[in-house]
Amino acid sequence: MTRERLYLFDTTLRDGAQTTGVDFSLEDKRQIAHLLDDLGLDYVEGGYPGANPTDTDFFKEKRTKRAKFAAFGMTKRAGRSAANDPGVAGLLDTQADTITFVAKTWDYHVHVALGTTLDENLDSIADSIKLARSHGREAILDCEHFFDGYKANPAYALQCAQTAHEAGARWIVLCDTNGGTLPQDVSRIVTEVARHIPGSHLGIHTHNDTENAVANSLAAIEAGVRHVQGTLNGLGERCGNANLVSLIPTLLLKPTYAERFEIGVTKDKLAGLTKLSHAFDELLNRRPNRHAPYVGASAFATKAGIHASAVLKDPRTYEHVEPESVGNQRRVLVSDQAGKSNILSELERLGVAIEKNDPRVGRLLDEVKERESLGYAFEGADASFELMARRILGQVPDYFDVERFTVNVEQRRNTEGQMTSISQAVVKLHVDDQSMISVAEGNGPVNALDLALRKDLGKYQRYIEDLQLLDYRVRVFQGGTDAVTRVLIEFGEADGARWSTVGVSANIIEASFQALLDAVVYKLYKSGAV
Repeated sequence: MTRERLYLFDTTLRDGAQTTGVDFSLEDKRQIAHLLDDLGLDYVEGGYPGANPTDTDFFKEKRTKRAKFAAFGMTKRAGRSAANDPGVAGLLDTQADTITFVAKTWDYHVHVALGTTLDENLDSIADSIKLARSHGREAILDCEHFFDGYKANPAYALQCAQTAHEAGARWIVLCDTNGGTLPQDVSRIVTEVARHIPGSHLGIHTHNDTENAVANSLAAIEAGVRHVQGTLNGLGERCGNANLVSLIPTLLLKPTYAERFEIGVTKDKLAGLTKLSHAFDELLNRRPNRHAPYVGASAFATKAGIHASAVLKDPRTYEHVEPESVGNQRRVLVSDQAGKSNILSELERLGVAIEKNDPRVGRLLDEVKERESLGYAFEGADASFELMARRILGQVPDYFDVERFTVNVEQRRNTEGQMTSISQAVVKLHVDDQSMISVAEGNGPVNALDLALRKDLGKYQRYIEDLQLLDYRVRVFQGGTDAVTRVLIEFGEADGARWSTVGVSANIIEASFQALLDAVVYKLYKSGAV
């Protein structure tokens, strides 16, 4: 039987950016767009060009290779044509494949928020979509407050959606903007709308204010929509949006959906979902949710007792899907066999050849567990994990030895008489029989330490010339004055390759130096230095 196509639209970089405490940099957005594109999503909405300098800069070039790159903005203002509207012009001036227009579909909001008439609002919808289409862009209409609007005035809410469809919109997305609609109401309203607009042109956008965003999305699919919007890890304003990290495995692994629908994400890509989810949290500098469905550390965890005994006999007794299918692992306290399997899988991904019965696998597993108990997290530090594995396998040479380092921070007056902070680092190391001392000043102690470490590595210096520190993140946990600090540092090189390293210590400088050392050694190993 031919399966129907479902299209997945990610709005992490736009709606997700409205999350309290989240502020994406231009580099953050670039990285996230790459992750989403590589996952296999159909649309990546990059933001609202014109709303802020970061989003405007982000749209100066196309940021996806496979997915359609979408720009978000309002329909034209009342009283002018779309061709003369600066906001619409700004959208068309981007490198976006798709323009996502947002329009009020609740009559109350049209009068109060826009201060215009119902007919003028319909004209704004039609004119904006037609202009985008005439410029060769795919157009989407996000029907803001659609479900509340439909409950208040079903005829007008439906008229907004129909106007967009008749104007040539590829998708008309029904938005539960306030997040208060329940699954039964979503099902009923979408079913009614689908009698007037084909489901092949209908989408759903839900918020999680009643913890029903995923359930509402699934209800909408059952009722006919074929386009689903959401965010990574359920990011979004207030309580968040529909969580694509929960929706994607449900659509791929549950027969109810897998037998009827096809999505752009493959099962091979699904196997990396846990790593992607955790890496995204690390990028946001927040702790991954241990109890997240599918990808949480506790999603497939079972304590000792009758449950653990049953899982050991047959995992299906307490697991609704295989944890490996989403890149997670089974955790049973009385056995580490699943942990070894997970280690072997990661080593295979990294291209590290080793037999499954090699005793060094157990040593690596023990090392991972020991380090994780100290605060290390390797989901977002693939380079540090690979180095640890290759060191246990005896594959990493001792390129150099650090004898000592010091960092000083001094306040002094500059030439203008102002007090400024100056950081200076000194690193003494040995390359073969050669001893070297490097001194550097930097913009802060970590920058000074990084510059000093990489200032002179003797015969290895040529291998690290293009090494760049791209991002630096700190997390303090366990609280109090004796808190432990975890530092994650991202590096890149001239060919575009990027990797991350981790360091953990009660001393933030020591943690930073660990991560810096791993970065340099990893670069040397990658470059084939001997």
